Amino acid sequence: MFENEREELIQILKGRGIKSESVLGAFRKVERHLFVPEIMRFNAYKDVALPIGQGQTISQPYTVAYMTEVLNPKPGQKILEIGTGSGFQAAVLCELGARVFTIERQFDLYNQTLKLFDKLGYKIAARCSDGTIGWSEFAPYDGIIVTAGGPTIPENLKKQLAIGGKMIIPVGDKATQTMKILTKYREDEFEMKESPYFAFVPLIGKEGWKE
Repeated sequence: MFENEREELIQILKGRGIKSESVLGAFRKVERHLFVPEIMRFNAYKDVALPIGQGQTISQPYTVAYMTEVLNPKPGQKILEIGTGSGFQAAVLCELGARVFTIERQFDLYNQTLKLFDKLGYKIAARCSDGTIGWSEFAPYDGIIVTAGGPTIPENLKKQLAIGGKMIIPVGDKATQTMKILTKYREDEFEMKESPYFAFVPLIGKEGWKE
């Protein structure tokens, strides 16, 4: 189902500069229409963000592909995702062989996505809590990917990143953000690159926006 639409999306992603064959391969395997509400399925392979309930969205495919390509996870690496949503990004990371740990703050969404992971056979560790605090029990992580826009980069997440690890997080105001790409060289020492003009739902929590 939707094979032609999925292939058309792959061509759009290539046209927008996504070069990683492994990322494009993961997009071929993960059926995005299963991660959106049934009423939205006819739009599942358009390069747009879609509402998934609870005021949340499934990110635009290009954004997911871009963040994943920048993170460049290798098989067996531990990746922490902040903002599970409907689970599409986590599934893509899983297809790339990463050990995925994901946090969602909305309980109903968390519950629904947990059932979907189980149904699709994805072995993903998930919890329902404040993502800005991270998940210290399994730290350090080789990569951290944040799928909501915050006012600053949470200090807890910086601490939980492994030396040599990379974090990608949108930072800005509630309307638009700049993608910050951090590489940790030593404890409290980071190299930072930026890529502008992204739009995410707000990162809410102790080290994010207040509700």
